[in-house]
Amino acid sequence: MNEILDVIIVGGGSAGLSALREVRKHTDRFVIINDGPWGTICARVGCMPSKALIEAANAFHRRNTFEEFGIRGSDQLTLDIPAALQRVRKLRDDFVASTVKTTEELGKRAISGRARLLAPDRLEVNGKELRAHKIIIATGSHPIIPTSWSNSLRDRLLTTDTLFEQETLPTHVAVIGMGFIGVEMAQALSRFGIKVTAFGGNQFAGLTDPQVIATATDLLGKEFPLHLGEKANLNLVHEGIQVRAGSVEIVVDCVLAALGRRPNIDHLGLETLGVSLDQHGMPPVNRNTMQIANLPVFLAGDANDQAPLLHEAADEGYIAGLNAMRSDPLCFTRRTPLTIIFTDPNIAIVGSRFQTLDSAKTLIGEVHFDRQGRARVSQRNKGIQRLYADAESGRLLGAEMCAPAGDHMAHLLALAIDRSLTVQQLLRLPFYHPVLEEGMRTALRALAAQLPVVNEFDLSMCGTFNTEALD
Repeated sequence: MNEILDVIIVGGGSAGLSALREVRKHTDRFVIINDGPWGTICARVGCMPSKALIEAANAFHRRNTFEEFGIRGSDQLTLDIPAALQRVRKLRDDFVASTVKTTEELGKRAISGRARLLAPDRLEVNGKELRAHKIIIATGSHPIIPTSWSNSLRDRLLTTDTLFEQETLPTHVAVIGMGFIGVEMAQALSRFGIKVTAFGGNQFAGLTDPQVIATATDLLGKEFPLHLGEKANLNLVHEGIQVRAGSVEIVVDCVLAALGRRPNIDHLGLETLGVSLDQHGMPPVNRNTMQIANLPVFLAGDANDQAPLLHEAADEGYIAGLNAMRSDPLCFTRRTPLTIIFTDPNIAIVGSRFQTLDSAKTLIGEVHFDRQGRARVSQRNKGIQRLYADAESGRLLGAEMCAPAGDHMAHLLALAIDRSLTVQQLLRLPFYHPVLEEGMRTALRALAAQLPVVNEFDLSMCGTFNTEALD
């Protein structure tokens, strides 16, 4: 291929496919290059198979509420783990196939191979040099595994890249790392009936609000042993893997490493771009344009290590794809930050995190769900939600929660923050009865009580009954 292409896209994941969609609207002088299996991280080893595993785990765990509902015989239920894992893989394969269709039709414009940059307008793949006016890098990420672990633990070490390939599961698993992935998988495996022991550092699920952290760790700690604050050291022993963290010492069958993911930028040739790289080998990237410095090169998705979430990767691919077809890149306003962890109760962070706010200028409203009416009816009455608002204007700023239906309420709050709504404006909206969102209304009312009183003829002033049946 001797022609100078308009765009080369490196990476066939969520960001790469999003960029491809935009580039194809303007030109057919492009190629997309992918190293390894085609199909996104989300579909193959991330969001989708993990949620399939979580759904199976939660369905089985639900049996623990049956007696209270008057449903007898729950103690006779069993989980066929190989069958459950087979369903996870079947769904996973369907999801992967749907993403692969996007590139199968491209023929020679879809290249399998590892690309290496030679300059801002050139790269090499499979021994051939390609030139383009613009290059989009969207190479994704891979699980972080300490070299000593991978060398010594061998087949007793799992990551989410290998977990869903297992035909069955071991008896006792240590989950190392209590970030987004570790928290989800630790609870899911525990609900599968696997003995789980979890270890993490001082951070838990990305939360920063001490009260939400306390509630979340208390709730999950009732399902499996949870050890935070000490580094875990692993050694292969005859019986399995010995895990030591502080005063805790156990032996497990295998370890699930959930230490996060690292951008796939090693050996990519970023040093040939002529810009300074930070201590992690990352070039400067404008998150509003995806452009590297002032070069005709864009870095999007997990590869830039800014916000490794699918909706953010899709946005960044979109931005990179559009800007790759322009002489002057456009600056985009990014979406309200939104993170959801699919534990039970859901953990969610929306807008500004607690630790980023000025306590002197911020009001806090909270609700505990242990006595909330709809939550009690559905036996989901556990968790906490904390809302943050500007003390002067009453504008909603952010939220952290470990709450039932937190995934849905987080979207409502993200909408409110994006629209710069105030507490009073939110309280003017209808809250149907009985729903879990009434709990959010309780937190909003707690905020309103700290703000100046608005006109009594405003419906935001309609107060609480102070009774579980009605609130």
